[in-house]
Amino acid sequence: MVNLIKKPIFVVSAAIVIAVFVGGYFYFSQNKPPAYEFVVAKKGDIVQEVAVTGKVKPAASVDLAFESGGRAVWIGVETGDRAAKGQILVRLYSGGLAAQLSQAKANARVEEAKLKELKKGTRPEKIKIQEAKVAKSKTTLNESKKDLINKIQDAYTKSDDAVRNKIDKFFSNPRSPNPQLNFSVSDSGLKVNVEGARFKVESILVSWKSSLGSLSVSGDLNFYINKAKQNLNEIKSFLDKTALAVNSLTVDADHSQSVIDGWKSDVSTGRTNVNTAITNLLAAVDKLKLSQNNLTLEENELALEKAGSTAEQISAQEAAVESAEANVSNIKAQITKTVLYSPINGIITNVDAKVGEIVAPNVSVISVISEKRFKIEADVPEADIAKVKIGQTAELTLDAYGDNVVFKAKTVLIDPAATIIEGVPTYKTTFQFIGKDGRVRPGMTANLEIATGSRKNAVNIPQRAIVEKGNGEKIVRVVGENGTIKEVKVKIGLKGSFGEVEILDGIKEGDKVIIFMKEQ
Repeated sequence: MVNLIKKPIFVVSAAIVIAVFVGGYFYFSQNKPPAYEFVVAKKGDIVQEVAVTGKVKPAASVDLAFESGGRAVWIGVETGDRAAKGQILVRLYSGGLAAQLSQAKANARVEEAKLKELKKGTRPEKIKIQEAKVAKSKTTLNESKKDLINKIQDAYTKSDDAVRNKIDKFFSNPRSPNPQLNFSVSDSGLKVNVEGARFKVESILVSWKSSLGSLSVSGDLNFYINKAKQNLNEIKSFLDKTALAVNSLTVDADHSQSVIDGWKSDVSTGRTNVNTAITNLLAAVDKLKLSQNNLTLEENELALEKAGSTAEQISAQEAAVESAEANVSNIKAQITKTVLYSPINGIITNVDAKVGEIVAPNVSVISVISEKRFKIEADVPEADIAKVKIGQTAELTLDAYGDNVVFKAKTVLIDPAATIIEGVPTYKTTFQFIGKDGRVRPGMTANLEIATGSRKNAVNIPQRAIVEKGNGEKIVRVVGENGTIKEVKVKIGLKGSFGEVEILDGIKEGDKVIIFMKEQ
């Protein structure tokens, strides 16, 4: 009975002691002064900078290509050369266009002459003069036909001589269905091709000679022209293959050096003669076409002279003159497109063409970068892009020269579209070097510090003193004269490069601002 009474009394007493102890602890601890560190708000100059890394690139980089393909006949630069703006870099073959231009100019002159005559009216003496011109053009045309016939016959003669007199020296049974080379060729396929081509050429020569018996100025010259072109190409191909076979020969027991040299000389002569025949034939064809065109023009002119002119004819002739002049301009434009010019003063970084090669259209042939004018492209993160503006200056260093060599640049372009890099939106920003410096090279790594803002004599405190509330409000803790601490709402401005923050409103110079406080 006694134990039951004493136990509750003991528990109550212990609880009272604990409560007193805890209460005392909290009482004394709450009234103990806090420990803190503070700085004094001061005035000073603040510079806000954004640091980024970028790559040096040419301020202008151009890849040049031809609109139309063709054979390169002249290349005036090599990689590393300097090129002036407007300098000719590459030329394509334009001989055909030059001939067309001459013809077009001639046609334009003829059309202009027609127009003048139409406007003057027709006189009998002019008709007689024009009739004489037509007669002369007919004579010239007839002479051109005879010249063409001579060139076709000469082409056969040269082809026959090249094959039967020069090549057949080292063939057995050359005119039979089974001609054989008198020497072995390491490339068995080439040997078979040469022997097969010799059999085919024999058939061509026989047929060609037979057809020449009907060749005359009154016949269908186009048939003989096409046949001659086809035959010459076949024979040229045969000679090219034969040259490969003969050139592979080496001195052995059956073939001395002098014999081999003689065969090579014969093949070379035959190929030269056939190529000459091709050139002569094409020239004769062009001459015939020109004569035919001239005759047509003169006959048309005569018809106009005899018929007289009307207002409608004059109007039509004026249109013909415009068309002819437009044709001249068109061909000139085409000739211009066979020449590549440098659009800038710069350095050639790539030449992807050789003389004699066929250049494809719209494929880069020459690359040019601007000389001593470079830019820097850097990706500015989303958090800093609002601070960067066009025209701001930046100081930069290049890894190649270390931190002691400082260059200057200015912001010239900010890409409006974001690029995601490692999940962070960034904006490509372009900087232009201020001045020229021969030490700068494309591809160098640049470390930039962009001066995005500055303030002189501004009240500032360390950024770590700013406390942001949940509602976005920014406050600082200020120590009063009697040691009391109060929270003060502040408005901040620029953030400096060394961790300082400009205070626009809330505190003044000399205020003690807590940067660290620990409750004890």
